[in-house]
Amino acid sequence: MDALHPVAELVGIIFTLLLVALSIYQVSRSTKLPFTVLLVLTGIAITALGDSIPALQKAEAALSISPDLILFVFLPALIFESSYNLDARQLRRNAVPILSLAIPGLLLSTGLIGIIVWLALDLDLMASLLIGAILSATDPVAVIALFRQIGAPGRLSTLIEGESLLNDATALVLSKILLGVLAAGTLSSQALGNGVIDFIVLFAGGLLFGVLTGYLTGQLIGWLDSDPILEIGLTSVLAYLAFLIAEELLHVSGIMATLGAGLTLGTWGRLRIASSVRIYLEQFWGVLAFTANALLFLLLGMQVNLVELASAWHLLIWVIMALLASRALVIFGLLPLVGRLPGQDPIGLGYRFIMFWGGLRGAIALAIVLSLPDYPFKDLFIALVTGSVLFTLLVQGLTIKPAMRAMKLDQPPLADRLALIERDLMAHQRALQRLPALQKGGLFSSRIAHRLSLSSHHAIAKARQQINQLRQEQLTREQEFNLFFLRALAEEKAYYIEMYDQGHLSESTARRLLGILEQQTDSLRYDHGLHKVNQHRHYEYIEHWLFRLLGDNTPLHGLVERLRIAHIGHYYEMVWGHFQGSSHVIHSLEHLASLESTRPDIVNRVVAQYQHWNTLAVDKLHRLNNDFPEFALLTQERLSKRVVLLAELETTREQARLGTIPKGVAEEIEKDVDRRLNRLRGEPIQKLNDDPALLLARVPLFAQLPQRLIQQIAQKCEAITLEKHEHLIHQGSQNNSLYMVSRGSLRLEYHSDGAEHRFSTLIAGDSFGESALLGEGRPDLSVVAQTPTRLYTLSRSRLQHLMEQDEELRAHLQHSDDEQKQIHSNSGQ
Repeated sequence: MDALHPVAELVGIIFTLLLVALSIYQVSRSTKLPFTVLLVLTGIAITALGDSIPALQKAEAALSISPDLILFVFLPALIFESSYNLDARQLRRNAVPILSLAIPGLLLSTGLIGIIVWLALDLDLMASLLIGAILSATDPVAVIALFRQIGAPGRLSTLIEGESLLNDATALVLSKILLGVLAAGTLSSQALGNGVIDFIVLFAGGLLFGVLTGYLTGQLIGWLDSDPILEIGLTSVLAYLAFLIAEELLHVSGIMATLGAGLTLGTWGRLRIASSVRIYLEQFWGVLAFTANALLFLLLGMQVNLVELASAWHLLIWVIMALLASRALVIFGLLPLVGRLPGQDPIGLGYRFIMFWGGLRGAIALAIVLSLPDYPFKDLFIALVTGSVLFTLLVQGLTIKPAMRAMKLDQPPLADRLALIERDLMAHQRALQRLPALQKGGLFSSRIAHRLSLSSHHAIAKARQQINQLRQEQLTREQEFNLFFLRALAEEKAYYIEMYDQGHLSESTARRLLGILEQQTDSLRYDHGLHKVNQHRHYEYIEHWLFRLLGDNTPLHGLVERLRIAHIGHYYEMVWGHFQGSSHVIHSLEHLASLESTRPDIVNRVVAQYQHWNTLAVDKLHRLNNDFPEFALLTQERLSKRVVLLAELETTREQARLGTIPKGVAEEIEKDVDRRLNRLRGEPIQKLNDDPALLLARVPLFAQLPQRLIQQIAQKCEAITLEKHEHLIHQGSQNNSLYMVSRGSLRLEYHSDGAEHRFSTLIAGDSFGESALLGEGRPDLSVVAQTPTRLYTLSRSRLQHLMEQDEELRAHLQHSDDEQKQIHSNSGQ
């Protein structure tokens, strides 16, 4: 039989290893043993059996782990997937302890490991510090894989994942500095200063570049039509190109760049990814991360040389003791000090112990030690680092779950336990509701139906008993109220995302609404009280200071007006969104109350709070509809267009599923409808007629003028903006100008004998002061803004100046004025 082509052989080996990893994954699911630990053990077994099995020997020869393979193939995928799914709110809240562990904590650990190794082994101090730097960085790949399988509490996972994702940059920079010192043979202040600068550039520069590339990719995804291939493909390009460009071209931390890109796209950019693509995107990265994780840890196990480890066991014990001692000092010495800082939540003893014991070492340490240049102690370093990594993965990795169980940290949070019990309750209630449909045809066994009914009733009773037990033993009334309120806020959040996906909310409004919900969630979660939750919803429309500063009679008045209208439009959409969201939650909570899983008085409290917010939103909408009727009409017009397009989209998909429309035709129709929906979402609400030329054309005096002359007069018009109840003209004052209403409404009134007499109301498109423009006005009226109003004014002096310069304009206006006088004369007769 002919030998396989080298490429075909390599592909066969890789996918055979992947098949092995899938088998191990199934074993891990059945035995509950850590997946990464089983992978490493399998890799060790492949190496041990390689001498007797030619196929395994060939696989071992074809695949050898290297720093470039770890850095440029595996890590970008693993770190991007992890950072994309990281809880950004938890990360932000725990930023101080995470950064303390990642920078000063790693430096402290490096120093302690280095001193212990220097005192115990026959190594110089700089070499000992180098191995300390290599072993001080906890590995994100090993830690994240293990903690996800265990199901650690949210804050604990964030602390350990955040530290492990950030401290590799510190370890890499520190290793480079120490290598330079070893090459120079001495530690100088200049080398130390350069090292500090290098660290800041590598760490901060990589993060900044990653955030920038993540932002640009998110913008690009938002501009493109919804397409899974494009959006998922762009995230893949982002993960690897951010890493490569940062490392090879910019010479900053590629891992920090990928981390920044993943965090940015997973937080700010997630909303821009189409709803139909989000689930595919998460599945794609889940499979990619699993593949990289599986191959990495198999190769890591195949890297272990048991003979070399056995020969260096006495040295390895000292290194492991130093590693554990340094980790203990950082976790139990540094973290309590950080917890005393203002605004920091203390980290409990149980969390600290798991952070100490869960500080695994893995691929990062191996990548650093394998990338070391030729050095007298390089082989020893590789053996010591490999042995230390193996110890943390096998000993700590296999015992972390029992340790969490002993600390009672393996139990789901109270909210999750309550939700799981309610899930059982709801499932069996639905089963009982659907049982009559099974019996309706008469062919379903009544005996089976009876058993099913009894089983469901028993399960419902058990679920209610568990809920009552939780209330009695662990839940205070206030805690239950907070948990139910958090569920209501989560329901509201999901509804806003759905409204955004359907195009009913603009991106900026959706972000603002979701931001308010995050603040309210934090207020409830961290016991800031309900009054703090209420504060986030109490906002009113306030004219921005920038609009008043720039004013109307400046060269920027057009831009200022567009900004002002956009500001009003955004506020209107915010209020409308809160009205829709609160209405939806009230309906949802009433349904939840029917399940009898939450105390009625708690449901009523939360419903009352949402009804209060709903009433506030209704009042604001009424005021806005009165003050800015144009916005209400435009909003409703856009909503009606979107409803029609969504109905088209739903009908097209249904017909494609049934086969009445060819799949290709349906896809083209969907793309066209999606484009039109996106245009409607992005269409600014401020498309109002704010052109003085259009307003002039509606004034009888100017209606017959040629367009050229109207444009000429329009250039002499000035814009005026009035607040509600502000006077434009006071009774008794002289008026010599024409006023044209562009937006809002004005009221004409006069006072006589202490009484107020109101005349007509002027709205957008109306004008007054035509007689005053020609010198015949009577200043016996007051003009007051009923709503925030925008007008254009033309003074008599400006018009006369134009008439002196243009004879045609003078003739037209004289003729138009004579016609108007004749009309008024005839109407008077």
